[in-house]
Amino acid sequence: MPTSARFRPRRLLALATDSLPARAYLGLVALGVVVLFLAPDSPYAMAPALLTAPLSFLPVVLPFGAGTAGGGAAEVAAAVLYGGWLLLCALVNAAAFGALARRPDRAPAARPRRTLLAAAVDNWPARAYVAVVVAALGTFLYAVLLSPDPGFAGIWPFIAAAPLSFLAAAVSAPAEYSLPWLGTLLFSVGVVLAGLVNAVLIGRLTRRIGGPPSRG
Repeated sequence: MPTSARFRPRRLLALATDSLPARAYLGLVALGVVVLFLAPDSPYAMAPALLTAPLSFLPVVLPFGAGTAGGGAAEVAAAVLYGGWLLLCALVNAAAFGALARRPDRAPAARPRRTLLAAAVDNWPARAYVAVVVAALGTFLYAVLLSPDPGFAGIWPFIAAAPLSFLAAAVSAPAEYSLPWLGTLLFSVGVVLAGLVNAVLIGRLTRRIGGPPSRG
């Protein structure tokens, strides 16, 4: 009997806590939060935001956030909201790890690679994410190849495909100074691969949350 793909918060929480990879990830995020409070001016203070990417970067496009000016209650409210958002991002990412760690409900198909990649396109959350990555990468390529002033266009695919896009940026950075076209190519390929990994995780998580209960 077909089952409706309804969102189940309890399933999300279970996936985020009932496997070793998910718990290890949450422990790493908790360690990052401790570092944030102990050394707020250190570069490592960015650890919670980086570990909970890409969702944690969504507020950068909003006119408010943890650094909201105004003082007093406004700053406290913004900090509380941002802390709650980071917690939600951490739970979603941990659930994605939990969904990836669980055994499939059915026997794997003859071509497991195709089955794995199908999770990136056979559900609307993953397809919507892929569309965001494509739009961000397209904006970057237009700015670099056709615009006289690309500015900081690379920030959009960088944020959309985080956290693995950091590796793409690190790999492409050396080539950017000697062969700009090669740096652009390496960064674009890295963003595509990073976005594909994220889309697969989103798809697997969507299947686990929306599908019928199963034993892991």
